[in-house]
Amino acid sequence: MNDSSPAPADTSAPVLDVWCELQCPDCRTALADVRALRARYGDRLELRLRHFPLERHKHAFAAAQAAEEAAEQGQAWPYVEAVLGRVEELDRGGEPFLVEVAGELGLDAEEFDTTLIDGRHILIVDADQAEGKAIGVTGTPTYVIAGEVLNGGKSQEGLRERIEEIVDGLLAGHDA
Repeated sequence: MNDSSPAPADTSAPVLDVWCELQCPDCRTALADVRALRARYGDRLELRLRHFPLERHKHAFAAAQAAEEAAEQGQAWPYVEAVLGRVEELDRGGEPFLVEVAGELGLDAEEFDTTLIDGRHILIVDADQAEGKAIGVTGTPTYVIAGEVLNGGKSQEGLRERIEEIVDGLLAGHDA
């Protein structure tokens, strides 16, 4: 999914792909790092949420589709953050919970319900998952920047610093 914030002014901004699953407690933990990166770099870093629903989480695929609908309605990150912040409720509530969150954020909840029935975003989620597998993503969260794959599923320790180091290097190269 592309971020719903305005496109970076510099089209050569580094891209950070965040392979995420909205029913994943580790992704909820990683949200603080993602927020910090967004705050530090703003439009100098293109942040893209990529879907990698895990089979062990039965509502993950539906949540990925719902996140795509939120992106269509211009509220990708607020929706993702709201769902990740309430992983346990998603575990219990499933698809009705996804629609409820949309309504709480002022999105068209009926459209979310329809989306989850008609599957209009399935191909996007499938494509993300296939690409993730092809580049070696095995769990979430996983970050990919400048061809480097950083697996955060086991530990977030030091990952934000490593990402900042890479981004700072890429940005310095752009400024040269």
